[in-house]
Amino acid sequence: MRPLLECVPNFSEGRDARIIGQIADAIRSVSGVRLLEVDPGASTNRTVMTFAGPPDEVIEAAYQAIRTAAELIDMRRHQGEHPRMGATDVCPLVPLSGISWEEAIQYAQDLAARVGETLHIPVYLYERAATRPERRNLAHIRAGEYEGFASKIYLPEWKPDYGPQEFNARAGQTVIGVRDFLVAYNVNLNTRSVPRANSVAFDVREAGRVQLHNGKPVLDEAGQPVRIPGACKGVKAIGWYIEEYGIAQVSANLTDLEASPLHVVFDAVCESAQRRGLRVTGSELVGLIPKQPLLDAGRHFLRKQQVSAGVSEAELIHIAVKSLGLDELKPFDPKHKVIEYLIEDPAEQRLTRMPVRELADLTASEAPAPGGGSVAALAGAFGAALAAMVANLSAGKVGGLARVPEFSALAEQAQALKDRLLRLVDEDTAAFAQVMAAFRLPKDSPAAAEARDAAIQAAYAQAAQTPLQVMETAVQAYPLLLRLAQEGNPNAVTDAGTGALCLHAAVQGAALNVQVNLGSLRDPALAAALGARSAELQAGSQAASEAVAAAVQQQLLAQAK
Repeated sequence: MRPLLECVPNFSEGRDARIIGQIADAIRSVSGVRLLEVDPGASTNRTVMTFAGPPDEVIEAAYQAIRTAAELIDMRRHQGEHPRMGATDVCPLVPLSGISWEEAIQYAQDLAARVGETLHIPVYLYERAATRPERRNLAHIRAGEYEGFASKIYLPEWKPDYGPQEFNARAGQTVIGVRDFLVAYNVNLNTRSVPRANSVAFDVREAGRVQLHNGKPVLDEAGQPVRIPGACKGVKAIGWYIEEYGIAQVSANLTDLEASPLHVVFDAVCESAQRRGLRVTGSELVGLIPKQPLLDAGRHFLRKQQVSAGVSEAELIHIAVKSLGLDELKPFDPKHKVIEYLIEDPAEQRLTRMPVRELADLTASEAPAPGGGSVAALAGAFGAALAAMVANLSAGKVGGLARVPEFSALAEQAQALKDRLLRLVDEDTAAFAQVMAAFRLPKDSPAAAEARDAAIQAAYAQAAQTPLQVMETAVQAYPLLLRLAQEGNPNAVTDAGTGALCLHAAVQGAALNVQVNLGSLRDPALAAALGARSAELQAGSQAASEAVAAAVQQQLLAQAK
């Protein structure tokens, strides 16, 4: 997946629209970043902004926002109901997709170091980025608030992780960290009773309920109430009544989607409700959600149906929406609720968004792109798509239900390869455009000419590496097709054969694009390495394609007898 990072900074200004607007503009000024939400609060005198995009760009936008807030907000004059310790009070980073916790923590450290060194703001790291256990909790760091830090910061145990150990009277202090995505999620019940909804919430939430004996709390040796833990770790939940809809809900905050995914919480509420004579009628997402929890939910519900989960992304999300009942109370449009869809740049998917005829007509025009590289990637995508098709046609029809998970796994692998190859359709054309743009750079001075030459060489290197990625991705589908030709649904064996032919065309066509760009590279080591890898992949593709063709012919001969 494309690496995506979310940032949700909280600024200590919720009343002055001019200041809020300038901070938002600082975020918008960074190309590639999408500002998703600006939520000011007058009584709290605090604004929460949400933006997302590629990690490097998000970190740059976060820095510009923190810099702007430090210039415009004077904490000596700040008053508000919400606890705060600085102009940028807290700046959490949330990995959305394609980025590990370790990578996100490194980004948080880099941002904190830059803020501390260039803006002279003391910075503390919290949550998963914390440098010591007692700093994981934001409330513990912020205790005493802005005023308390005038003396607190000079204590040895409160030396900042980055920046000076000095009280910054104007900007205050900032907390930067990495945390899970928080999902606000409500599950609808067929009751108006808040106590009944609370009973379900207590069954599900991590804190559970207090253990009672004869109506009184059971106490431990320290005199504290003994709690019966709930079913879902990282879930906070209560029951409440929604007059607008005339129903009670279990209202939950999901703070650890790894421990308790969306579908796990939904199933836990369903099980508790059923035990109590209630029924879940649907659910509701408040705010935005990353794509992955919905994809995981779609696969989960398909597996419960004992059918293949190797379907398209759009189908997985459709299944998730229907299975969770996310559209019961109001329409649920993934384009407006899923973060990745909100921040998509249509220009990056210009070709793959076109109808087939329009794409074919554009390819047939006198325009130099799309050309052979994009068509090669598209051929590979169809090869992988045919692998997914044969796997899905085999699930439940070959070996009965016992082999559904096996064929489903093959289909899921094929779908992932198909999606990657589709992205490369547009990336190949973008690489060609990058070469053309480099040639248009000015060369009216020695420095400009040198920069132009470097840009041209970088563009040619990318133009060679992109079709190489097509080759490397396409060949990964061969083992799937070979196995499906040998063991899959015999009625679809020719589709497996066609898929292998598409893959081979993709590899051979992409190899031509690698070759044509290598001639323009002046780095002999890079050119040799790319050329050797291309030749290796071509040879492997030839052998793999022949193996699939032989397996197809063997099946056809067996069917003819």
